[in-house]
Parts: sequence; C-alpha cells; structure tokens
Amino acid sequence: MGKTLLGGTMKSPFPGMDPYLEKSGIWNQVHHDLLNDIRRFLIPKLQPNYYVSVEQTTYLSIIPPDSIGRPDVIITTKKTNETGIVAPVLTMETATAQAVAVQAKIVELPRPEFIRHRYLSLKHLASSEVVTVIEVLSPTNKTSNQGRKEYNDKRMNIIGSFTNLVEIDLLRIGEPFPIYPMEDSHYRVVIFRSFRRPSAEAYFFGIRNIIPDIPIPLKRHEPETILPLNNILHNLYSERRYDLIINYNEPCQPPLNDEDSAWAKHYLEGQSLL
Repeated sequence: MGKTLLGGTMKSPFPGMDPYLEKSGIWNQVHHDLLNDIRRFLIPKLQPNYYVSVEQTTYLSIIPPDSIGRPDVIITTKKTNETGIVAPVLTMETATAQAVAVQAKIVELPRPEFIRHRYLSLKHLASSEVVTVIEVLSPTNKTSNQGRKEYNDKRMNIIGSFTNLVEIDLLRIGEPFPIYPMEDSHYRVVIFRSFRRPSAEAYFFGIRNIIPDIPIPLKRHEPETILPLNNILHNLYSERRYDLIINYNEPCQPPLNDEDSAWAKHYLEGQSLL
C-alpha cells in the first residue's frame, strides 16, 4: 500500500511515474483523471485568451478473442441421429464406401469494439483556432493495430499543420511513436511546436526520475505555460487514493526488467512498503 502522510493522505512511493499505475484496469482511470487535472491546472493560466476542452475521438477496433481458458468445443463423442439410433463408428473399410460426416466446432470471431480516446485541445477564443493538442497516450494507441494507425494518422496530420502537439507517453507497453534519433527510456514527452518544424523537444525519463516540468506551446511569440506534470500526477495519486487498489508486494504489470525490478524492490523496502 501507499505511504501515509500527516492528515491521512497517501503518497506514491516513486519519485516520478509509478509503474504500478500502468496496470490494466487502473490506467484507464489514471488517464481520465490526469486529463481532467491537466485541464484544471491550465484553464486559469490561459484565460481569457484560451479555452481548454476535453475532446474525444471514437474508432472501431478489432479485438482478437482471448483463447486462454476458453478452448474450442469439439464434438468427438458418439452421436445419435434424428431417430435416436447410435451412429456407427466408421472404420477404414467402411470409410471407403461411405462419406464421412463433418462435425461442427464452436469458434469465435474477432470482436469489434468502439474505442473512445480523449485528449485536450487549447482553442484561441478570438480566432476559434485549435492552437495546441495535448495527448496522453493509451495502450490502444500503442498496441492495437487499428488504434495505432488511427493515432499515427492524427499525429501526422497535426505535425503537418499549424497546430502544436504535446505527446505524453507514460506507458512502457508497446512501441513508442517515431522520432529521430530514438532513445531507450521507460517514458517520454514530446513537444512539437508547429513554427519550429521539423524540430521538436523530447524528454526521456524512467521510474527512477522525477517527471520533468513540461512547456505548453501556444501561438508564436506568446509566453509558454509550464505544466508541473510530476506534481499533478502525485497530487492525483493522493486525492484519488490509488494506494487502495495497488499492492506493492506484487510485481507491477507490465513487468520491469531484472535491473529495474531489483531497484524498485530496494526502493520500496526503503519506503517500508515491502
């Protein structure tokens, strides 16, 4: 469980991103809360010139059926015909003279599922122009074929437009989206300013690092607002009491490599959580 502070609040034990927040079933709630808290922080900073809104895109993704623990039902036992008479078992001799009946199997088709992806847009009120898009990536953006294509198409459209992009990737699962040169890291944030294309700023960090403060670009020559992403995420952890649904005695999902897992275990022991 989390670490108790004065006043009964609970603090994430990690200095920056808590890898236990990436677990399926927890991350979707973190994603929702993080977008809302970023929006809450930015609205008073950007008024009266900008409005920050939560936007949503919906697309159809094909989810392969999970066959683990759900084997096909194969009819292999003796069957009766419509008259109730047991059908004879065919031998090699009789098979040459008779057609062999094909038995049906129970199978599953891929499941179409509507994916709803939320993001933030910063709209300049005087011109009604969307100046900046803030994306917090989800697992479907990085792992689902359709989800990855949908997001990558959107990403390329933004990069080719006059809109700025802030891409926040706090997930170790899946392949990161291309930037050059690539750098190996757990997490990263990419700041693309349309007026400096094709250059962008990238922040690479891991579970041992404090999440850096992030500049939010606006129109050219306008001062940028600094987003204290680490503070926002840690306050969110405390206020929403994520410690109640996290067990730090279990390996985090997705798992860490051996070196980072050993570091995390030692770090959590130092926090008296193991």
